[in-house]
Amino acid sequence: FVCCSKNSPRASSRTARSEEDRDSLWDAWGSWSECSRTCGGGASYSLRRCLSSKTCEGRNIRYRTCSNVDCPPEAGDFRAQQCSAHNDVKYQGQLYEWLPVSNDPDNPCSLKCQARGMALVVELAPKVLDGTRCYTESLDMCISGLCQIVGCDHQLGSAVKEDNCGVCNGDGSTCRLVRGHYKSQLSASKLNDTVVAIPYGSRQVRLVLKGPDHLYLETRTLQGTKSENSLSTTGSFLVENSSIDFQKFPDKEILRMSGPLTADFTVKIHYAGAADSSVQFIFYQPIIHRWRETDFFPCSASCGGGYQLTSAECFDLRSSRVVADQYCHYYPENIKPKPKLQECNLDPCPASDGYKQIMPYDLYHPLPRWESTPWTACSSSCGGGIQSRSISCVEEDIQGHISPVEEWKCMYTPKMPVVQPCNIFDCPKWLAQEWSPCTVTCGQGLRYRVVLCIDHRGMHTGGCSTKTKPHIKEECIVPTPCYKPKEKLPVEAKVPWYKQAQELEEGTAVSEEPSFIPEAWSTCSVTCGVGSQIRLVKCQVLLSFSQSVADLPIDECEGPKPVSQRACYSGPCSGEAAEHTPEETRLLYGSLQEFDELYDWEYEGFTECSESCGGGRCQMFLCWICFPCASVCLAETNETVILADEFCSKPKPSLVQACNRFDCPPSWYPTEWQECSQTCGGGVQKRDTLCKQRLADGSLLDLPETFCSMPRAVTQQACKNEDCPNEWLLSEWTQCSVSCGEGTQSRYAICRKMLKTGGFVTINSSLCLPLPFPSLIRPCSLGSCARHNRPAHKQSPRIMAVKQVYIQTRKQKKLHFIVGGYAYLLPKTSVILRCPTRRFRKSMITWEKDDRRLVSSAHITIAPYGYMKIHHLKPSDTGTYTCTAGPAREHFIIKLIGSNKKIIAGQPAGIREEEVMRKAGLNNALRAEDKHLNGIFFNGSKAENRGHLANPSRWYDDIVSRLLQLRGWPGENLEFWEAQESMERNASSEENQSREHSLPFTMVTEQKRLDDIIRNLSQQPEELKDIYTEHLVMQLAHEVFKSSLEHQEFVLKASRRKVDSASVEYPFHRHVSGFTSSLRTSSAETFIPTSVDLANGLHRPHQKPAILRKISAAQQLSASEVVTHLGQTVVLASGTLSVLLHCEAVGNPKPTISWAKNGEEVKYNDRLLLQPDDSLQILAPVEADVGFYVCNASNALGSDSVSIAVTLAGKPLIKASRATVINTESPAVSVDIGSMLKTIQKANVSINCQVAGVPEAKVTWFKNKVKLPSTHHLHDGLLLIANVSLSDQGLYSCKAANLHGEVTESSQLLVLEPPRPLPHLEDLTAVLSSAGPSTHSVLTSPSGTKLTVSPGSSALIGCAVDGHPTPNITWLYSGEPLSLQHQLLAAGQILQILNVSDFTDGEFSCLAQNEAGSLTQVTSLALQEYQWSADKLTACSASCGHRGLQLPQLRCLLDGNEVNASYCAETPQPPLQPLACNRRDCPSRWMVTSWSSCTRSCGGGVQTRRVTCQRLTAKGNSVPVPNEACALVSKHPVDTQNCNRQPCVEWAASSWGQCNGPCIGPRLAVQHRQVFCQTKDGTSVSSDQCSSLPRPLSTQNCWTDVCGVHWRVSLWTVCTATCGNYGFQSRRVDCVHIRTNKPVMEHHCSWRPRPANWQRCNITPCENVECRDTTRYCEKVKQLKLCQLTQFKSRCCGTCGKS
Repeated sequence: FVCCSKNSPRASSRTARSEEDRDSLWDAWGSWSECSRTCGGGASYSLRRCLSSKTCEGRNIRYRTCSNVDCPPEAGDFRAQQCSAHNDVKYQGQLYEWLPVSNDPDNPCSLKCQARGMALVVELAPKVLDGTRCYTESLDMCISGLCQIVGCDHQLGSAVKEDNCGVCNGDGSTCRLVRGHYKSQLSASKLNDTVVAIPYGSRQVRLVLKGPDHLYLETRTLQGTKSENSLSTTGSFLVENSSIDFQKFPDKEILRMSGPLTADFTVKIHYAGAADSSVQFIFYQPIIHRWRETDFFPCSASCGGGYQLTSAECFDLRSSRVVADQYCHYYPENIKPKPKLQECNLDPCPASDGYKQIMPYDLYHPLPRWESTPWTACSSSCGGGIQSRSISCVEEDIQGHISPVEEWKCMYTPKMPVVQPCNIFDCPKWLAQEWSPCTVTCGQGLRYRVVLCIDHRGMHTGGCSTKTKPHIKEECIVPTPCYKPKEKLPVEAKVPWYKQAQELEEGTAVSEEPSFIPEAWSTCSVTCGVGSQIRLVKCQVLLSFSQSVADLPIDECEGPKPVSQRACYSGPCSGEAAEHTPEETRLLYGSLQEFDELYDWEYEGFTECSESCGGGRCQMFLCWICFPCASVCLAETNETVILADEFCSKPKPSLVQACNRFDCPPSWYPTEWQECSQTCGGGVQKRDTLCKQRLADGSLLDLPETFCSMPRAVTQQACKNEDCPNEWLLSEWTQCSVSCGEGTQSRYAICRKMLKTGGFVTINSSLCLPLPFPSLIRPCSLGSCARHNRPAHKQSPRIMAVKQVYIQTRKQKKLHFIVGGYAYLLPKTSVILRCPTRRFRKSMITWEKDDRRLVSSAHITIAPYGYMKIHHLKPSDTGTYTCTAGPAREHFIIKLIGSNKKIIAGQPAGIREEEVMRKAGLNNALRAEDKHLNGIFFNGSKAENRGHLANPSRWYDDIVSRLLQLRGWPGENLEFWEAQESMERNASSEENQSREHSLPFTMVTEQKRLDDIIRNLSQQPEELKDIYTEHLVMQLAHEVFKSSLEHQEFVLKASRRKVDSASVEYPFHRHVSGFTSSLRTSSAETFIPTSVDLANGLHRPHQKPAILRKISAAQQLSASEVVTHLGQTVVLASGTLSVLLHCEAVGNPKPTISWAKNGEEVKYNDRLLLQPDDSLQILAPVEADVGFYVCNASNALGSDSVSIAVTLAGKPLIKASRATVINTESPAVSVDIGSMLKTIQKANVSINCQVAGVPEAKVTWFKNKVKLPSTHHLHDGLLLIANVSLSDQGLYSCKAANLHGEVTESSQLLVLEPPRPLPHLEDLTAVLSSAGPSTHSVLTSPSGTKLTVSPGSSALIGCAVDGHPTPNITWLYSGEPLSLQHQLLAAGQILQILNVSDFTDGEFSCLAQNEAGSLTQVTSLALQEYQWSADKLTACSASCGHRGLQLPQLRCLLDGNEVNASYCAETPQPPLQPLACNRRDCPSRWMVTSWSSCTRSCGGGVQTRRVTCQRLTAKGNSVPVPNEACALVSKHPVDTQNCNRQPCVEWAASSWGQCNGPCIGPRLAVQHRQVFCQTKDGTSVSSDQCSSLPRPLSTQNCWTDVCGVHWRVSLWTVCTATCGNYGFQSRRVDCVHIRTNKPVMEHHCSWRPRPANWQRCNITPCENVECRDTTRYCEKVKQLKLCQLTQFKSRCCGTCGKS
């Protein structure tokens, strides 16, 4: 209720009472109250009061909706605002933060709220504020606690609803229902596909997927921004501000979008299973192109009455612009509005008589109309052609002048057709009569027929083409034989027949075009035989207006002129046979043969138009028709045949004409496909698609992409989906095989094929084309190795070195050697050292000692013949001597033996020897085995062992030293020594002819033999090394001495003729027997203690097992039994019946013996027997018994094992393992061949390839099937790969080969690299640039990183790790797997947190793992808090005095930056206390009072005020001070001033004028007077000076007889049509005086609307009163299906009606 004071004027709060209120007891309704809301739809009310003491019927309050505009997003929910108003009011003694409870079914208009984070729900108010929505999804609102219905028109009580298109009270015509079904089609090349594109503005979208596949969304906003949503979880979320509800089930997915969509959505499917999926979808798609009625076009006349029309234009709702009409035609639902017509400019035109009658323009000013030109001539004279005309819109003025106007003025009626068919009757055709009887009664004759040209009416006429005329004569044969000589020519017809046929032959008819007209042929020039006929050929034309024929000059006619002469035959002359001379034949037939076959172009119609719009082309069908000449061909034909173009002499008609010349709707135009990214193996090719519109002239107009509504054409496709041909994959070239000079480089090749899937497979190398040898090996040159400026040779020189070791046991004067070996010599011996070469001049050989150039001296002679001589060796001569022949170098090492049979140390040459050995590449296999031969000899210290390793020559020194220490060498026997000297003296002393094998008492052995001993010793256990060293040295001594004796015997036999044999043989044999016995004794002493130790094992200290290695070869005791010890190879032959394998071991406690074969324990049976002495016996061995047998000896302290190989017929064997070894810690690892090895980098890897075979198998190593150079492996099948890196990965193969075959085993080496952190992640930079500036990023690290982010934002966390193989990354949050919403990018290296607010505490960790190890890197996110800040103060309110205050300025901060205050809404505000400021005494200043009232109201007065000087103190007191204090600061203010100086004025008015103004009603007009402003003395001044005074009226109503007028109308004229849509009728409308009934000027009646002076009439469908045909071509019209055309439908009403 509204309370008003008694004195308040009613007009201020009441409206005038309505008629209804006057009849009731209610007062008028009051004004509407303020709206309850400023946006979002509120309520306003109005009140009224009852004027009676009784009860008034009805309500005293009414409501209406108001503020029906959407609220800004930050405004929040209205019901939530009402709940939050109670946050600072305690409920049951406690404060809560209240959240709204909506959609209460029982009482939706009560304010129910729920405490945040609790289950407490309380009704805080019985009623919500007016305007609050009853339900969240409804417009219904609460008013006074009751839910009131609100329609979509925002009116209370309205039941109006939105249609499916979202239009309030709409009819659903602005959108269309789209319903469809999609079924997936799996293919190897496509992982996803588009289901449906849903455009901007669509509503009520629902998709249901059934199957294993998965839906996801792509969006594109109107601004062109693209994004993608994976729909990974069930829930409701916003995509581009469109609400989406998604449900995910195991076999089904449901997607709903209520709409309207705020972007273009493309629903796609990701194939995830082998089974097919189906998607059903339905939605309402807006019709974005709609017709929009235009404003009225300009009036057709500027005065006197005209008309104007509207039109309709096609409008794009998305781009808000007018587009071409075809966009609207695309939608069948769009109906173009019909133009509206209205009158305009009806005021009369100025005329001399002052009046001009306006008549209805349908009679006197006709509407514009379509005007057509006459039809063009028909394109064909018969058989159906086309004729056209042009149509234009014209207007006829009152004078009858016609002028063209814009086409829109005629659009109220349909435009007449511009093309129509014509001459649709059939063309004349040839009609052939029956054939005549044959001209003979027997044999061969002729027959004739009559051929006529008949038109479509059956009348004999002209116009048939002579070229298609059927022949009138043909040969005939009567089967009756003739009993006379056969005639050479057919019998010609009798004269009557022939004449009749010629008379009936159709001549050419005269036409309106000039043409050749031949007359009839004359009679034959002879009565018998061959003659001639002539005829006259004229050029004539038919004059249609006079229907007469006129002759023209011959050159006026086009085309070939018919012949005017021909031969004729009148039968045989009397007495002649029916034969002709050649001349007659030529005369008779020659001219006939001049008639070539005639060919012409034939029209068969046009193809379909090449384009449906935009101006296409259609092509004419043409035939080439052959007409054989009847007089030449005996067997004729009238068939049409197609020939080459050159047969037709006439020019070829135009084949193409334009068609469909109107604009096309915009569509996608794809560009040409780019080249395929691969030539084979499955590539991709791309193209662009552009939105263009083809205009009627054929040109293309580029348009924005939004104009093309159809789905875009495919822009990417697979190509070259076939396997590539086999190809070689070549590795990089290896380094040059030499460091200088000419060498070679090699590389390996792998035969592979690229599949159509893009992957590679390695295939058999035989399937690739043969590779030329140069493609795998090529020469390389690293510069000349020639020294001392000597020229290099084209062919590499070669030094013929001998690899032997020489030991001098007795003094000699002179010894001869060849470079390449070692010599242990006695002092004072002269040495001749030879350097035999090939392809090198001996004079250019140079010599060095310990890398220093040698020149001839008194002690050393350098001969130019390829040798050098050292005279009388001395300790300084020990060292390495090098012979150099161009790039070739060979060495010879000399060491001296002292008197105590020990090697003289001499100068420290060992290091140089080692360097020389390394440079020359000698003993590569030995050097590579350094680590495995550590401590072979003696039980020396580690330092000693290292010394052995550092100096290879020491190995030989140790063995030779032991040889020299052996007992039993030839003693100091004088006779023997003298005999030896005597023999030397008798021998030839020529140096060049001596040989080393003839030297007596110089022991010789191969270097290889010493290498074998070293390798044999390396296989022995430490405990037995001393024993075996003695044994092996003994064996070597035996071999060396025996070899030396053989050489001595050879020399002695050769010298028996010169020397007494007894003096030589006796000591020789004695020495031999003595030495061999000494050897036996030594051997026995060596081995006997071993057996004693074994027998008395209990008394020995504890010892781990050791297996005795016996070096003797396998002994064949008989043809069928083989007995051997460990470390040897057994060869199974066809006659082998038994193999016994011995195994002896020492150790305390006694070791237990077990046997294994190829890594598996031997299963004993009746063939495989374990003997009591632990030997293994194999009876009747078979091929399955071939392999490596290992004897294992073990006790509590450890174990030992040794293997023995059993081969079949000596074929090679390899001891292989199938284990997988993973090394992640050890710096060195060793495996057997066949194993898989995974190891860390920088480890030293040994791959052991133990082989067996007889003869000994040669071992070759390969890496990835490419042979490795010898520098990589030792001679004993051991491959050492030092400091392994990733480049060493690959397949290593060991091939063992001998005469009997070969076998290969391989090991795969994989290099592991444990995960390690990287400093940066390139993928993170790329993802961050696409994510936008609001996304934060951080890299994890082992020590941990931290990122501070704002709430609600997204973050990218990168895990930058590297390793081999590539580590697998697992993300954890607080040590647990991630569960909240996230995305993994870049193969898991990047974690995208979509909303950091979900992860409030805890740290993120990425765990990178591979076989080499694992690495954990961590980071943590810190949320920035929104907080209030009051650190800034406002400016002080006063500069001095006691009122100065400063208020803290409240700001919402995030990370120190000010943000919108709404973000801090949930944060309590700090208390704000104003601060005092500038509290100090003010300086003295003038204080003034207000001005007094003016002494006069006008004409000039005076007003005054009081001025004092005062000072305001800090306490607020005002203290008067002398005026001088203020005068120093400012000037004294004035205290008196003039006022109201304006003159005194008043309004004055003249007398009223005559009552003759415009009529405003019946007999009512207006009269005027002047009102002006003047001073009291009568002077006129500006009206502005009187503006403050009430102004008198200047006009008033008055009565006059002149305005007694009214409109008078006549009867309507007869309608211009009885039916249809275009009938008009008019009437006369006049303004006449009521009293005189005479017409007056129309403007006197303008106070009333002028009645219409025209209207449409008889708007009813016309019914056909009479339906009949008015043309004789109607049957043809029906056949050609032309009844649909308007012009034929009316003219052939009867015939077309039947169809």
